[in-house]
Amino acid sequence: MGAVVVDDGPSGVKAPDGGWGWAVLFGCFIITGFSYAFPKAVSVFFKELIREFGIGYSDTAWISSILLAMLYGTGPLCSVCVNRFGCRPVMLVGGLFASMGMVIASFCTSIVQIYLTAGVITGLGLALNFQPSLIMLNRYFDKRRPLANGLSAAGSPVFLCALSPLGQILQHEYGWRGGFLILGGMLLNCCVCGALMRPLEPPKKSEAAKEPTEKKAKKKLLDFSVFKDGGFVIYTLAASIMVLGLFVPPVFVVSYAKDLGYQDTKAAFLLTILGFIDIFARPICGMVAGLKWVRPRCVYLFSFAMIFNGFTDLMGSMSVDYGGLVVFCIFFGISYGMVGALQFEVLMAIVGTQKFSSAIGLVLLAEAMAVLIGPPSAGQALSFSGKLLDLTRRYMFVFIIAGIEVTTSALVLALGNFFCIKKKPAEPHTKEAAAEREELNKPEDKTPEDAKVDSIEVEQFLKDEPEKNGEVVTNPETCV
Repeated sequence: MGAVVVDDGPSGVKAPDGGWGWAVLFGCFIITGFSYAFPKAVSVFFKELIREFGIGYSDTAWISSILLAMLYGTGPLCSVCVNRFGCRPVMLVGGLFASMGMVIASFCTSIVQIYLTAGVITGLGLALNFQPSLIMLNRYFDKRRPLANGLSAAGSPVFLCALSPLGQILQHEYGWRGGFLILGGMLLNCCVCGALMRPLEPPKKSEAAKEPTEKKAKKKLLDFSVFKDGGFVIYTLAASIMVLGLFVPPVFVVSYAKDLGYQDTKAAFLLTILGFIDIFARPICGMVAGLKWVRPRCVYLFSFAMIFNGFTDLMGSMSVDYGGLVVFCIFFGISYGMVGALQFEVLMAIVGTQKFSSAIGLVLLAEAMAVLIGPPSAGQALSFSGKLLDLTRRYMFVFIIAGIEVTTSALVLALGNFFCIKKKPAEPHTKEAAAEREELNKPEDKTPEDAKVDSIEVEQFLKDEPEKNGEVVTNPETCV
């Protein structure tokens, strides 16, 4: 998958796997960091907001909830915008929205206004950056794509470790209004990252050949045909189950330690351990996923990562002292990093480059629906985990439920892929390869140069087919 990367019809542009792709990777690293870490970093200002507006913690927690809901729930909208306007324009507009939301929020006089600005507007801006950045990363990398995905995913723990203490400093020096204003200025860097997303240019062809492809691109702004792919349906179901439990332990582990009688600073240090391990786990997992033997079986590595994560939750539920929680955070950081590095790599491998822009939007929407049941509102009374904790007063049951949910998602993905997907593509691919070989045996219809070019393309096709390579991406950006 991804050996041939073009933007709207004409073929022949290969993923460079380097060059300007490293600039794209750097931009994706920053965007991923802002997208995942920002909703958590904003929680630093909650105490001041509670004091300012005279509200409860559950009211302020809705800010992070709305941010994440916009990040996931607007997936189809982002797909439509990317397929209509291209990645770079969408990201530039998204960067302006993300910054504008926080700047306006610094002048708000009620919590509802902050919901609309810091929650809805900033959340939409981050969403319009996150999804296109992944699409561009997919176009620029093929052989090194697992490593690229791992490195970009590392932006999440790196920015979380940086933004949380920065938020505390800003709050202490400038208050929540000054902090929001400065963070809004920082989010303008999303526009810089958007400018880095230079579209790949296809080879020059006649205008007559371009016109039909442009008309075709305008008709399919969101490709629902991905639901005909059994692998995509299985992945979406597994991902929706996974998000119910994946984010629960990081939310509750600090409270778990406090419940065991440890100081606040010592309890908070557990998240530092988890984040530090996560930083290194993601790129290392990306390197492993890129190995020749592993990459065709990446879906099973992803399933193992989820099982590892679920089993870690189950073992963590038995912790009775601080040492046990430290061990839990180490292994959870490893498994959490593996899941973060592989989740979009596996989706790219399942649907192919051409349909990825639509597929990721639909998957994020499905996850958003699941998120409404579990986190980000996991600490609130309305969430299942919060209710369970209120009823039992024991964190053990919360961790057990989270572990069961993540393990179940792993079994759905692995067993569904093994029994429903594994052997189906073999015969059609063989026929396609045979048909192209027959065409090569007719030299009278082609010039020697054309035959040479076609033979190279077929060799590349046969070489990359086990990994679903050779798909063609369409995007109107490079057709202008």
